Amino acid sequence: MSAPSSTYRLQLHPGFTFADAAEAVDYLERLGVGAVYASPILDAAPGSTHGYDVVDPTRARPELGGEEGRLALSAKVSAAGLGFVLDIVPNHMSVAAPETDPWWWDVLKHGQESRYAKYFDIDWSAGPVLVPILGDEGEPTTEGDVVTYYDHRLPVSDHYRLVHWRRANEELNYRRFFDITTLAAVRVEDPEVFDATHDEVLRWVAAGQVTGLRVDHPDGLADPGGYFRRLKERSGVWIVAEKILGVGEPLPTSWPVEGTTGYDALREVCGLFVDPRAEEHFTALAAELGQETDFEAVEHTCRKLVTDSILRAEVRRIAALVEGVDRADAEAAVADVMVNFPVYRSYLPEGEQNWATAVSRVKGAEALDEQVRADPGGELATRIQQTSGMVVAKGTEDTAFYRYTRFAALNEVGGAPDRFGVPVEEFHALAAQRDAALPESMTTLSTHDTKRSEDVRARLAVLSELPEEFGDLVRRWTERHGIDEPSLNLLAWQTIVGAWPIGPDRLRDYLDKAAKESKLRTTWVDHDEEFEAAVAAWPEQVLGDAVTRGEIEAFVGRIRAAGWSNALGQKLVQLTAPGVPDVYQGTELWDLSLVDPDNRRPVDYAVRRELLARIEDWWLPEVDETGAAKLLVVQRALRLRRNRPELFRGYRPLPAEGVAAEHLVAYHRSPDLVVVATRLPLGLAAAGGWRDTVLPLPPGEWTDVLNGREAGTSVAGLLKRYPVALLVRETS
Repeated sequence: MSAPSSTYRLQLHPGFTFADAAEAVDYLERLGVGAVYASPILDAAPGSTHGYDVVDPTRARPELGGEEGRLALSAKVSAAGLGFVLDIVPNHMSVAAPETDPWWWDVLKHGQESRYAKYFDIDWSAGPVLVPILGDEGEPTTEGDVVTYYDHRLPVSDHYRLVHWRRANEELNYRRFFDITTLAAVRVEDPEVFDATHDEVLRWVAAGQVTGLRVDHPDGLADPGGYFRRLKERSGVWIVAEKILGVGEPLPTSWPVEGTTGYDALREVCGLFVDPRAEEHFTALAAELGQETDFEAVEHTCRKLVTDSILRAEVRRIAALVEGVDRADAEAAVADVMVNFPVYRSYLPEGEQNWATAVSRVKGAEALDEQVRADPGGELATRIQQTSGMVVAKGTEDTAFYRYTRFAALNEVGGAPDRFGVPVEEFHALAAQRDAALPESMTTLSTHDTKRSEDVRARLAVLSELPEEFGDLVRRWTERHGIDEPSLNLLAWQTIVGAWPIGPDRLRDYLDKAAKESKLRTTWVDHDEEFEAAVAAWPEQVLGDAVTRGEIEAFVGRIRAAGWSNALGQKLVQLTAPGVPDVYQGTELWDLSLVDPDNRRPVDYAVRRELLARIEDWWLPEVDETGAAKLLVVQRALRLRRNRPELFRGYRPLPAEGVAAEHLVAYHRSPDLVVVATRLPLGLAAAGGWRDTVLPLPPGEWTDVLNGREAGTSVAGLLKRYPVALLVRETS
């Protein structure tokens, strides 16, 4: 089954159900979308706002409308001529409320005699299942065949042990999703388990109701390649993997998937709009404010924190498999190898060089290395590779990205904070490479997991053009209202500027999460109440200071238009470059959201419908606060991709000529399609604009589909109304 022309991500939850999604379908069709792309819709934990905590993979979630609602949505999508891409979760299930998960309840009740005992990755050699739910107060009570402890209900049985919740990280004897003890890992490498967890979704696929699959967290699986081969054979649909690739890391060639969910493209596209010449200024500012500026050192420290505390139980379980080595030495070797992985994980025998790199950085790992290489499909090799991805994700994305806040626009999932932007030539090379190798890979700019939305990053990118001015402001603001933790302080000022206007409630919630994720002064489990109180009071203090607030408003007012230019540029590039572009819900207008749950706020589709109707009637909006100009770009690009797919094949740079050529990125997707975007707009304006810069278009009549006007070679004329252009050559 072929890939969709594009996708539009919808977050389904009890407040936005199958019926609500069905109501949006006609709007999405008019927008030009190729496929509705839904968050997980199998039955999940009660009240779940995301669906990744599946409790029953055999039915559509009742809280969303159940099977009846799913079928109604499917019929609406099909009638509109759209595809339906579904997010699935093969790695884990929710065990937070055992009474809602019939498989887990049965395991707790019957232990190894349960027919589901092999479904979960439990170390039965370590004794009964550890259930870490006890607190400092209260005792479990028994009534009939049910054990109750506050909100927890479990079966009466001697097959599990109730222990204090703090013992989980040290002693847990079942694999989990990262450090979340309420998400127990599922053994989909077993064909019976694969069938049990996938049969319902595959039934939908067979009925033509699901036309594509997005696979969550494949790095947690024992055998990702084997899993994808089975899934492709059983489904035959377009499949993308939520795989975070390191810079320059290829997707394993043995995976029969069309590509990733697009974080690699996100880094490349956003990097285009960052001025690398600002790096030394931001490094100096961070150092002056007391922040560590060696990213590699910060990252290493954060990963060690994860192996030594958060994932201690996983390290111990793996070390027990190392033969002929003292247990303490084995634990040290296992932890250090995972800490030193250059990418998320290897897939031996694929990725052998990454494994070799990690081992070469660790003294005393010889026995571990020898045993893994002797049996690359064995339990030791499997578990250490499964877990290395957890160490990297928790250590780098969820900790180091909140400590190393030198330039927050780079601190994104799949990002590289130590690489200050992406040169135009590098972008062109990577885009051509994607077109040749993975032309149906997804591309994205915002997701439910991004640290900040695409438009926040677009505005922050402008700061790379004003590093000294922004640095002076941060120094002045810090002197008045500095947070007593350098990383959070620098992140806070960038966040205010990037997401302005932002109220104290949103800012307080974000900073609370950021402070806990950084694990410097407080954490999710070990609280520094005094520090947290100070952080909670900070937004009101800053936003209530008329002088500081006025300076923030004035500065944002100066850079807002440049941020809009960047936002339109990166959006048009993402929508037209090689790959299948995804639009995250609501981001067809300006969206200044931060990390979840901020980015899961309700979307006002009434406003979007009204603006879209005017755009369909050839209204050409100004680039202003409404965001209608972005909606115009999205609608024109998506409809062109859907209606004329032949235009989006191939990739070739089209260099501009003239004094301002460095401020333009342009490329052919086919001989009859050219994409044009402005970069570094403040520098462009300061230098006098485009002046005599030209874009040497091939002969023919070219029309800018954004405004319907004939296009010439003068860049000043071409980009007079909008900082971007989408040119099509008329053919007879």
